[in-house]
Parts: sequence; C-alpha cells; structure tokens
Amino acid sequence: MGKLVGIGKLYAPEGDQTGVGIKYRFYVESAAGWRGELILREYRRFSDGDGYVIELEDGRRGDCYVRRMVNRVISTVPPMFSYYFRGSGRLVKPKK
Repeated sequence: MGKLVGIGKLYAPEGDQTGVGIKYRFYVESAAGWRGELILREYRRFSDGDGYVIELEDGRRGDCYVRRMVNRVISTVPPMFSYYFRGSGRLVKPKK
C-alpha cells in the first residue's frame, strides 16, 4: 500500500459521533467522486458495503462506502484490515 498520506476519522452514519481513527490515502479525488484506501488505527468491525462518513485531516467530510481488501491484513492481535473507500460528490467542511 505504501505510505498513507492522512489521518482522519470514520463515523457510522446513525449519529454515533465517537468515530474511529484511520490512516488513509486517496487514489482519485475530483468533484465527481473520490476513492482510496484506509487502515483503522484501532480495532473495530465494519460491514462490507455499508455507508459511513469519513472526516479528513483538513476537516472535510463526505459519505462513503467501505469494503475490506482481500489478502491485506496487518499482523497485529486482533488483525487489522485494509479497506477501500469510495464516495461521490464534494468533500465539505461542516458548518459551525
């Protein structure tokens, strides 16, 4: 996967605002859509294909779907998986 370029958070869309820390890297970021991969910074189970809210290092947020990458496990106890994420539309900063 190489070096990840950002640290952010991933939130469940149901209003759980605790979030889980992530390290991420973008493959594509445009006005039409964006995608990349992430690694969780702490152990948490996620369902493949479910929708989440990603928050980037610069505070921007967007809705995305995550899918676990096959054969991409970091050797820890418990094991940490790598995930693809994909979103559409713009990443925006929340209004204060």
